[in-house]
Amino acid sequence: MSWGTELWDQFDNLEKHTQWGIDILEKYIKFVKERTEIELSYAKQLRNLSKKYQPKKNSKEEEEYKYTSCKAFISTLNEMNDYAGQHEVISENMASQIIVDLARYVQELKQERKSNFHDGRKAQQHIETCWKQLESSKRRFERDCKEADRAQQYFEKMDADINVTKADVEKARQQAQIRHQMAEDSKADYSSILQKFNHEQHDYYHTHIPNIFQKIQEMEERRIVRMGESMKTYAEVDRQVIPIIGKCLDGIVKAAESIDQKNDSQLVIEAYKSGFEPPGDIEFEDYTQPMKRTVSDNSLSNSRGEGKPDLKFGGKSKGKLWPFIKKNKPPPPPPASASPSAVPNGPQSPKQQKEPLSHRFNEFMTSKPKIHCFRSLKRGGATPEDFSNLPPEQRRKKLQQKVDELNKEIQKEMDQRDAITKMKDVYLKNPQMGDPASLDHKLAEVSQNIEKLRLETQKFEAWLAEVEGRLPARSEQARRQSGLYDSQNPPTVNNCAQDRESPDGSYTEEQTQESEVKVLATDFDDEFDDEEPLPAIGTCKALYTFEGQNEGTISVVEGETLYVIEEDKGDGWTRIRRNEDEEGYVPTSYVEVCLDKNAKGAKTYI
Repeated sequence: MSWGTELWDQFDNLEKHTQWGIDILEKYIKFVKERTEIELSYAKQLRNLSKKYQPKKNSKEEEEYKYTSCKAFISTLNEMNDYAGQHEVISENMASQIIVDLARYVQELKQERKSNFHDGRKAQQHIETCWKQLESSKRRFERDCKEADRAQQYFEKMDADINVTKADVEKARQQAQIRHQMAEDSKADYSSILQKFNHEQHDYYHTHIPNIFQKIQEMEERRIVRMGESMKTYAEVDRQVIPIIGKCLDGIVKAAESIDQKNDSQLVIEAYKSGFEPPGDIEFEDYTQPMKRTVSDNSLSNSRGEGKPDLKFGGKSKGKLWPFIKKNKPPPPPPASASPSAVPNGPQSPKQQKEPLSHRFNEFMTSKPKIHCFRSLKRGGATPEDFSNLPPEQRRKKLQQKVDELNKEIQKEMDQRDAITKMKDVYLKNPQMGDPASLDHKLAEVSQNIEKLRLETQKFEAWLAEVEGRLPARSEQARRQSGLYDSQNPPTVNNCAQDRESPDGSYTEEQTQESEVKVLATDFDDEFDDEEPLPAIGTCKALYTFEGQNEGTISVVEGETLYVIEEDKGDGWTRIRRNEDEEGYVPTSYVEVCLDKNAKGAKTYI
């Protein structure tokens, strides 16, 4: 099977076919090039996607990724980043092993094809030239034969005519002989050219064209083979990255299997545990006898004051106003917070001995408590340095974290001090390297920083020790000792500390002090006389009589109508006003509230 023998007369068709083959190869190169662009674009999009969902450094979002499910998600993002890298490898290998190689081969193929068909056209032109020579000699031979025949006929006519002279007859004879000689020469030339043409034609169709067409056939077959090899390379490039892609997918599966729901649940406990004890049962109050409501042994206020055998007057109490009050029957008055010397988890006696006024006043002046009345109640605000706005457990975690950070800074400064000391020793041994005295200032500065950090650490460690001592998880021995001490020192002043939750969920601890010394209470309220009163947002009607005995509350009589200046924030208390000088909190279930729609902050009717 040879194009030279089978397609000896299809020169033009072969030229078109080989050009089509080159076009196909260039089309395949273009296909691979677009595939590499797609791979690069896909890899870029995968990387951008992975980067988009990566947690930002030093942000709250980064702290949330401590859970195993979030860690698995981070591992998935990292594996997807590696996955994108394999698609970049595919693009690079296809570009280097296929596109560049085939582009160079196409140029060589075009040059070879051009050379082969140039030789073919040259052979065609040669055989055409030989054919023209043959045709020219043939026509000349034919013309000379006709001229010789006419000259012979003219000679015979002249020889037969008696009127023609002998000289004319001789001249006609000579002319006929010349024509015959010319015809013979043309015949010999024609015969020679014909033999030459036949030889050239034989070489053309049996030697030159077959050789040229054979070269073209081999060129075309090499193109086909090369294209097949490129397709194999195309598949191999993909196959080479499959194991690595498989490892990426295995990494995602491994990350998914590492998710531990129990561990995540424990982390949630550690993140949001407040350290407070749940409130105890409410004692039944018999209204058939005139008696005050006693505080439950496990009430929220007492549980938070548990384990504090020696609290100062005005210290922070973490008791909450009781939020579980139903509307269908009047609840008892709000539970009074444990006084500074109240017995933990024990009922508060309504008849307690009173200490001298001078002693209580001196204790107040010594402790310097921060007194906040309800009128100056602020929600939110800046975070205090000791994290006292947080629940005990969260405060302990924050303080521990701060202590760890300070210890790391101390270690860093100490390492720097050691490095400076070593450098100073080097300068002392080799004065030409530097002046040792130039490092004294830096060494003193570092030592001063270390001392400051140590003092800071001691401060936070003291707060941490205080918080750890106040946490509910304490020994029974400590509780008994605390109860014994408090029973020997009966309280004379009641503390009412209410925690009000801010809209953002943080705790704002506000202290109110109730003292039987009216002069002190008057002095505390004088600080806030200049504040603008809150506007009324509605009215309310007292459903039951309520005796406000604690600081910040107000007494109401059943059927009385008052102004609402602050609605219930979820803690079971509503702030009302009787007149310009009388305002305070009452249990929400004791009143029927009607809010003004046009008032700021009004949302609904109760």
